[in-house]
Amino acid sequence: MLIDIVFSGGGVKGFAFAGALQVLERTGYTFKRTAGTSAGSIVAALIAAGYTAKELESIIGDMDTNKLLEPSMRMRFPLVKWLRLYFKMGLFRGDSLEKWIAKLLKAKGIEDFSDLPKDRLKIVVSDVTKARLVVIPDDLQDYGIDSSHFSVARAVRMSCCLPFFFEPVPLYDANGVKSLMVDGGILSNFPLWIYNKEDELPARPFLGLQIVDKDSDFKEATKIKNAAELFRGLFKAMREAHDERVIEKLKGSNIICLPVDKVNTKEFQISSKERNRLFQIGADSVKKFLDQWSY
Repeated sequence: MLIDIVFSGGGVKGFAFAGALQVLERTGYTFKRTAGTSAGSIVAALIAAGYTAKELESIIGDMDTNKLLEPSMRMRFPLVKWLRLYFKMGLFRGDSLEKWIAKLLKAKGIEDFSDLPKDRLKIVVSDVTKARLVVIPDDLQDYGIDSSHFSVARAVRMSCCLPFFFEPVPLYDANGVKSLMVDGGILSNFPLWIYNKEDELPARPFLGLQIVDKDSDFKEATKIKNAAELFRGLFKAMREAHDERVIEKLKGSNIICLPVDKVNTKEFQISSKERNRLFQIGADSVKKFLDQWSY
């Protein structure tokens, strides 16, 4: 059965997506359109390119997360590190991440969006210069850019560009004006709205795979007692406010929650044992959901 699928952000917790997808494929589901933000954009792009869940499991198992961070950027001296953070706005460039994604996509014959069927893939990024949410490839026309010749790997890199961790990615419009693009999860961490438009019926059944923190209640209020906690509260509000209405509407019907604990989103070093645990969380969550799903 053909369905559309949306992947949330979640950093390395996204390893759970592979287990979830494998159960969906074994149950008979195939994916017509994919969408994702942040770490979810990597999975969405690879599925759109034609990778199977089994292949994703192999990629995850063989992947050296340390190689996604440029070795020269691992500063030993705090002063150098913070100077780089101040002037470059990120500790790591992100080039290695983009090259890794590009290599995987090219193996399936995908480089630019023109290599994919129309509407096959949607990637969410945040334009912090113009303070707007951007869906690639759709919104590239607003920048005077021909989306058919835009790199899929570059779009994924933009969506994964966690502020202060990776450098923002510049995007130049037709007039040469620069915008800085960062992690799509800043403004929409679970873009279900892409396939759930209020003024029209969905083209086909769709599912959203959402990484959630097992140790906290989704609706739990944020306790704010100082400036640092205020910043975290503002950051959380930006991530969740845009999506909350759609999530509340579709919770229990179109959303599969993957409850992950004991893993930090920015924790790039992750053992094989931990990857297997996350894979199993994804698989078990989908099995439980499908037992009661009706569409």
